[in-house]
Amino acid sequence: MPQEYNVVIADTTCFILLSKIDRLHLLQLLFKSITTTNIIAKEFGKQLPDWVLVAEVKDAHYLEILKLEVDEGEASAIALSFEFEKPLLILDDLKARKVAIKLNLNFTGTLGILLKAKEAGFIDALKPILQEIQLTNFRFSEDILRQILLIAKE
Repeated sequence: MPQEYNVVIADTTCFILLSKIDRLHLLQLLFKSITTTNIIAKEFGKQLPDWVLVAEVKDAHYLEILKLEVDEGEASAIALSFEFEKPLLILDDLKARKVAIKLNLNFTGTLGILLKAKEAGFIDALKPILQEIQLTNFRFSEDILRQILLIAKE
C-alpha cells in the first residue's frame, strides 16, 4: 500500500471503536506505528500498545485556538499534525473533519481504516465488522454503509 504521509495521527474515537471490536491491531498492521497526543491517550483511558507513540503538542497557543472549534482531543490531533510533514489524521467527528478540510489536512476515519485493512488483505470481509460496529454507540448512516460495501465490493 503506497504511503503519501510520513506520520499517522489517531484521535480517541478510532482507539475506542477499534478496541471495542477487538481490532486495534489493524492500525499496527497498516501503519507499523501510530502517533497520538497525551490528551488523547488520557481520553482513551486504557494503556495504549507500545507501537502507539504519545507526543505532546508543542504549540499550546494553537491548541487553544483549535479548542474553540472542536473538543480538546481532536484539537490536539489537528495541532500535532502541523508539527509533521505529510501527516494523515484519523478523525471521525464531523466538526473536526470540517476543520481539517479548512486547514487542507489529509484525513480519513475509522471506517476508512477498516476499508484500507480490507484492501490490504488484513481482513476478509468488511460487512460483518460493520454490523458489529452498529451494535456499539458509533453511528453512521445506511448510505455510508452502502458506499463502503460498494467500494469493498461486498
